[in-house]
Formats: sequence, structure tokens, C-alpha cells
Amino acid sequence: MNRKIKFLSIIIIISILLLSMAGCSSEKEGDVVRVGGKNFSEQYIMADMLRILIEEKAGLETTMTTNLAGNVLFDAIKSDQVDLYLEYTGTGLVNLGRETIYDPDEVYRSVKEGFEEELQIKWLEPYGFNNTYAMVVTKETAEKYNLKTISDMAAVGEEMDLGCTYIFTERDDGYPGLSKHYDFEFNDVIGMDPALMYQALVQGSVDVISAFATEGRISAFDLVILEDDKQFFPPYDAAPIVRMDLLEKHPEIEEILNLLANKIDDIKMAELNAAVDLDKREPEDVARDFLIELGLID
Repeated sequence: MNRKIKFLSIIIIISILLLSMAGCSSEKEGDVVRVGGKNFSEQYIMADMLRILIEEKAGLETTMTTNLAGNVLFDAIKSDQVDLYLEYTGTGLVNLGRETIYDPDEVYRSVKEGFEEELQIKWLEPYGFNNTYAMVVTKETAEKYNLKTISDMAAVGEEMDLGCTYIFTERDDGYPGLSKHYDFEFNDVIGMDPALMYQALVQGSVDVISAFATEGRISAFDLVILEDDKQFFPPYDAAPIVRMDLLEKHPEIEEILNLLANKIDDIKMAELNAAVDLDKREPEDVARDFLIELGLID
């Protein structure tokens, strides 16, 4: 009888230990910070930059989920599938369903308040670059049609094919809104991967693209940005957005990610993008070297 009791006691102790270990494992998994990113080079670089800072400054484990379309990534952070990623203020306005605002400070204030109140997601401090959309043509096309502004393009738009990201074809701050704002339509609108747009333009597969203003290939390929003379595109100032439940658990993350506040201007971001797209360097290496250059990591 005593042996049975002793045996049962051992089983109970082992069960308690196993449950305790499972609890520790679950707690450890909860401490993994899930970093997200969209599907273009700038986002790959910045996702790595956020990940490296969190790992080295906070000592936390991270996972990466990148190469996502913007709307998919937004849904992911809302549904607690990712904890944070780099977002743009103009896109934040669209996600909140708010009207376009053109003052950068006002846009930031609006999205910051809206995300915290409606989504429990916090906007941290802007990093210093504005990756707005830019309508871009080759130098030859600009000279052929005497194009300097988007309004100039309206006169010949029906003869031109637009290459753009798939999401640009449907966003309010994309082609539908642009077409309405400037009162013209292109001959054809072709959705494509962001990495393919610039080559398609240079090769003549399309006549104009909706580029990203901080894209390094714009200057490298001697492309021309048409002035948004009727102010359609809002500011797209870049800043990390973070689930507030993560910040409640790890408040140090806010201070760590804010170390990059106002540290990256448009020119620097274009250089970092070019290092990936033209020099064929890995985004992680570009991100790490820049953080070392700033003295934020060893």
C-alpha cells in the first residue's frame, strides 16, 4: 500500500513538473516579438532594423513575417498575428477611412489618435523619411510629351499604360482616387510586383509607374518624377506601429524603437534601398551596417 502511495506521489510530482515546464514554455513563446513587413525592399530593410534593435537592446526573441501586401499586414496586426511593423501616415489615414489631410503634423496626429482609440495600436515617433507615391516616367517620355506635372500627363494619359502595385489599383489614395482627382484615365492599368515596376518602365512595357519616392532606382535609372501639382498624395511619413498590449508587457520597446526617430531622411533611405536593389546586398546586412554607423549597436 505504501509503495502504491509512493508511486502515485511520484506520478503527481512528475505531472506537476511537466505542467510547470509547459507553462514556462508558453510564457516564453509569449515573449517572442513578431515583426512584420510589406513586400518591397524598404520594408525588408526596416523590418530587419526593428528586429535587430529589439533583439540586441531588449534581449527578446523575434520572428519575422514579411513580403505581405499592405492590407494583409494591416489585418495581421489588428488580429494579433504580428506585433509591429513600419507604416506610413498616409496609409494610416486610408486604413482609418479618413479624408485626406496634407499637413504632415496633422496627418500624424490624426492617425496616432485614431489607431490608439479604435485599434489599440500605437504610432511611435516618425523616422524622418516620407515615402509618398510618385508618378514617374522615363526622361525620354517626359521630353516627348513635355511632361513636368501630373496635370501635363492628363492630356496624353489615354495613350499611356500605367504600371503599379496591385494594391494601388484599388486604394482610395491610389489609381481610383488619382483618376478622379485629375480627371483622366490611362489606356491600361497593369498591377505588378513592386520589384518589377522600374524595369518594366525602362524596358518600355509600361509608360508610367506609381513609384515610391524613396526608391533608389529613380535616380539610378535617370527617371523623372512628375510634380503632384494638385496635391493628391498625402504625406507618407514612416514610423513604427506597435500593438499596445505588447508595450504594456515590454514598455522598453517604445524607447528602443524611438532611437531611430528623425535619423533617416529621404536621401539616406534611397541609398539603403539602392544597396539592396542595385548592389544586391542582403536587407539584413544593410540594416545592421546602418545601425552600426549610427552607433546604436556594436
